[in-house]
Amino acid sequence: MIVRAGVLYDGTLEAPKRNVDIVVEGGTIGEIRAAGGECDLEAACVTPGLVNAHAHLEGSGEPDLMGMIAATTPAQRLLRAVANARKSIKAGVTTIRDLGSSNRIAADVRDAVEEGRIPGPRMRVAGAVLCMTGGHGWPIGRAVDSPWDARKAVREQLWGGADCIKLIATGGVLTKGAVPGVAQLTPDELEAAVDEAHRHGLRAAAHAIGTQGIKNALRAGIDSVEHGTLVDDECIELLTQRRGYLVPTLSAPTCILAHLEEGRQPQYVADKARALGDVMVANLRRAVEAGVRIAGGSDAGTPYNYHEDYAQEVELMSSLLGMTPQQALHAATNVAAELVGLHRGILTAGEPADLLLLRRDAGDDVRALRDPQLVLKGGAIQ
Repeated sequence: MIVRAGVLYDGTLEAPKRNVDIVVEGGTIGEIRAAGGECDLEAACVTPGLVNAHAHLEGSGEPDLMGMIAATTPAQRLLRAVANARKSIKAGVTTIRDLGSSNRIAADVRDAVEEGRIPGPRMRVAGAVLCMTGGHGWPIGRAVDSPWDARKAVREQLWGGADCIKLIATGGVLTKGAVPGVAQLTPDELEAAVDEAHRHGLRAAAHAIGTQGIKNALRAGIDSVEHGTLVDDECIELLTQRRGYLVPTLSAPTCILAHLEEGRQPQYVADKARALGDVMVANLRRAVEAGVRIAGGSDAGTPYNYHEDYAQEVELMSSLLGMTPQQALHAATNVAAELVGLHRGILTAGEPADLLLLRRDAGDDVRALRDPQLVLKGGAIQ
């Protein structure tokens, strides 16, 4: 197959290529060359498939996510996850990392996608989140109460099919009583869990909103900080020194705040989101300016934060954090792919032919990602 691009963004920060043909052979990219002769597909702009490094497939943007989990059966949530996998791939998300699900749901969806039984993105899954007893995320969590228990919990997730680990380092917005700025898992629990994950070749992500919890997670050797809302200068220095990834999940608080007047969200969610929204942008912009590695991830599945709207996260990285459209696209392809670890998220020979065909230049207007002309995963039209 030959795909012709008027302008090609390869996922890196190099200048885009113009009027080129992408030769697809057996699901991978054979070569990229000057356009000429006949082609099979043609688009004004081509980018790599998007990579969402933070999502929850069993959530569908319900106003009360934790209430939904309490009121539904595992089978009902599995059906939602299957539908959301389909919505993600249709929207151009060809790779996704599910960072917390109940009842092995994400692992089952991943396996079904890999076996070709349902459509969906390439997937990494964390299984149950590892939290303190009664801590943030407990409805989809496995309680951890000591360093050795943390190691056992990692082993349980590995046994259950997880290929990454999610740790809850601080409180969060969506769990009643969990204060976002307060550290939850202790430093020694985090260190034991990260060490156990790394021993088995798994990467570890930390839900970390509060300042002390971010520092605890980074000092424990965490691979990525999720949210990072209350980063301070010391957090930023640790992130840069340790080459950690920061996944800002801007869509999560933005969507909550945009729907406050509807009154359908729990009051505690609204109150916590308001408090964090006041400081989020300034803190995260400082991290970007300091050169912290930003990876795209939207926390899709949280209130009003839909899986088919991942393009919004790329737009917010540009509009709120001051990244250029190409830098935001780089974060949502190459950098996010490096973090997830399934491929490199760039368009070059030997890489998977995950392509997003667009009707206009995403470098001029990142909103072009909202309405893909066509999505290819492994060279196959989705």
